[in-house]
Amino acid sequence: MPEYEYDLLVIGSGPAGQRAAIQAAKLDKRVALAERKAVIGGVCINTGTIPSKTLREAVLHLSGYRERGVYGVSYTVKQNITMNDLLFRADHVIRHEIDVTRHQLMRNRVEVLPAEAAFVDPHTLRLTYVDGRGQRDVNAAAIIVATGTTSTHDPHIPLDGQRIFISDDILKLDRLPRTIAVVGAGVIGCEYASIFAALGVRVTLIDKRERLLPFVDHEIIDALAYHLRQNRVTLRLGEAVSAIEPVQDQNGERVRISLASGKQIAAEKALYSIGRTGATEELNLTAAGLAADNRGRIQVNEHYQTAVPHIYAVGDLIGFPSLASTSMEQGRLAACHALGVEARSVPELFPYGIYTIPEISMVGRTEEELTDRGVSYEVGKAQYREIARGQIIGDSTGLLKLIFHLETRQLLGVHIIGEGASELVHIGQAVLAFGGRIDYFVQTVFNYPTLAECYKTAAFDGINRLG
Repeated sequence: MPEYEYDLLVIGSGPAGQRAAIQAAKLDKRVALAERKAVIGGVCINTGTIPSKTLREAVLHLSGYRERGVYGVSYTVKQNITMNDLLFRADHVIRHEIDVTRHQLMRNRVEVLPAEAAFVDPHTLRLTYVDGRGQRDVNAAAIIVATGTTSTHDPHIPLDGQRIFISDDILKLDRLPRTIAVVGAGVIGCEYASIFAALGVRVTLIDKRERLLPFVDHEIIDALAYHLRQNRVTLRLGEAVSAIEPVQDQNGERVRISLASGKQIAAEKALYSIGRTGATEELNLTAAGLAADNRGRIQVNEHYQTAVPHIYAVGDLIGFPSLASTSMEQGRLAACHALGVEARSVPELFPYGIYTIPEISMVGRTEEELTDRGVSYEVGKAQYREIARGQIIGDSTGLLKLIFHLETRQLLGVHIIGEGASELVHIGQAVLAFGGRIDYFVQTVFNYPTLAECYKTAAFDGINRLG
């Protein structure tokens, strides 16, 4: 009899868990995946990444936002857009992604266990089946924890899922409000604030930090703040929230938000988005000799090993950068390391995709990072309005910025705001990975007319700045 029932057991079926399980299965190992929800895919497919990006696409189409630069600000594909209009598209994509994920696990012979898992000891997990079949103990030579995160809750905030709600509740809203306050200007808060604003909703975005998304290049964020204000978003930065409460007055049911500065904000609804907490409470980590921090996160080393070497943790529950793309890669690398297979990656060159309106994407270093490190650099910029494709698609506000070393001309960073930014960034990512110089873009022929021409224009602009 084998020492363990499974070579690898994965907890959680989000992007990190899926990739870890499938990678191990492709290495011809005995693999099981435990998922406590009735559907697989985790937050990514069911309430987070996929729904929010699908809602964004539906908003851009139905509101006519993309074409307003050509046809005017009054242009719209559909008037009186409802939540049902938006959910129709989201439901279709969610069902499809769940089916694709389930099929991938099936054809790779990953055993899916519909159960909540908790540690009994470092090698043993107790499974409590979600269909009421009771409990069962299983053991594995290696375990990967990929349980993801949940929205951070404040017990003093009266969340009801409709008037005061978190991002996971977006798909359950009964109607679109005329006004909304978004508390928390992280990635999720900024994305939903811009999505609601594109629908004509009056948005107030509140955050105690002085800048939006401080990890993004400041020039790009300044452009985002400008576009948000152009869409009638009120930014309340450097403001702490002291209370959120539902109220009833002559205008009906509303939400009142009190700020520490004494200001008060009234809105029909409030989205509470102050971050995510690792979903580790039910894992009984102490039985495995592990502990999570105060935000539910688990510490790991460069191989994603926890303090117990055969237990790994990947995805959002280990903290930054908390992206679906990086979580997938972490799952793959952890599975390979656990099974003794060499694998490589370039983690310092992962791209960000921030699906605000307009879209933001970046890879490599920012100006602020290079300044702090004392690296001499120069920049080259290309405005979408300079590019024929920008005029064709009606995006005259986009910007692509290249950062390169002042002496060697080696590319150091790519920062984009505008239509297709998250697709366009991969060209720069490839050049960064191979240590290329901006001269590559000057010497390369790009299809015409495309947004990719921005790279050539930005490279010429940067070289001209050198004199």
